[in-house]
Amino acid sequence: SGGQRQRIALARALAVKPKLLLLDEPFGALDAKVRKELRTWLKNIHHELGITSIMVTHDQEEARAVSDEIVVMNQGRVEQVGTSEELIHQPANAFVSDFLDLV
Repeated sequence: SGGQRQRIALARALAVKPKLLLLDEPFGALDAKVRKELRTWLKNIHHELGITSIMVTHDQEEARAVSDEIVVMNQGRVEQVGTSEELIHQPANAFVSDFLDLV
């Protein structure tokens, strides 16, 4: 299954004990149920191993579910950095508010 392939790929990446893990849309091709399961699995593994991960995603729900801190970017420029709660309750500007669909 797609979820199993993703777990294996992540396990291989983690086997070398990296200090930094870069994930680019890792769950994009998976169905919603598998995506949710893998998000929880990834967050648990991330905290157990104590590694830093950077995950690129355009899925706001995914970003909130997996991250400790979120960076919102616009055309290569950082618009805001903060926790999910900070971004939702104190968006830095109209772009962040629109991007997070807070209107």
